[in-house]
Amino acid sequence: MKKPIAPNSGFPPSTKGFSLVELLIVIVIMTALMTMGAMGIKNLTGGKGTSTAVANAEAVFAEARQIAIGRGTNTRVLIDARDINEQSSYLRRMVIAAQNTDANGKPIDSWSLVSRGYTLPDGTFYSRALSKESATGGDGTTDNQFTFSKQDDSGNYISYEFNSQGLSFNPGATFIIGAGARPKGEDPLITGSAKRDFQGFTIWSNGETSMFRDPSQIGDLNSIKSF
Repeated sequence: MKKPIAPNSGFPPSTKGFSLVELLIVIVIMTALMTMGAMGIKNLTGGKGTSTAVANAEAVFAEARQIAIGRGTNTRVLIDARDINEQSSYLRRMVIAAQNTDANGKPIDSWSLVSRGYTLPDGTFYSRALSKESATGGDGTTDNQFTFSKQDDSGNYISYEFNSQGLSFNPGATFIIGAGARPKGEDPLITGSAKRDFQGFTIWSNGETSMFRDPSQIGDLNSIKSF
């Protein structure tokens, strides 16, 4: 026996799925959300890198002071400025050097490395343009030639010095680290997304350090393009 045919209700037959227009709208929304998320992760990573770098740099300065007091001689925190083509060390590697003494314990004009060193996280660099040599000004671009027993370590370094009591030779000097891009064979460049991603600290006369709490304390980031 045949089933009776249902009368026409007047409504179109139901369809399943989405239209092409709806799918395109969903794809556009997902792309926008993914882009915003990627930018947020990038900024978060950069901020974390500079925060870690500054904290570890302060620890290097504290170690240099303790070595100076313990040895009764001058020490220097050195920032590698030897070879602009060295991606892993140029404006990234920090080491501590201590002034040598003669048989009577008097300082002589030579220095020895006394630490294994610390390298700033990838994408972060010491800023010559923003770091200051002292409270009266002067940028951190002064390089000094150091000769060590291991010739591979000899060359130009930017330095911050402490005396045998752990006091700073450069009271009011600042140490600034930022995030940026590093073209091969060139100084690091400040990218648009990293304009505010700079942190650092001041070195006081007693050798202690204190971090900047606001980017405006560091300087005018819009006035410089490179580190």
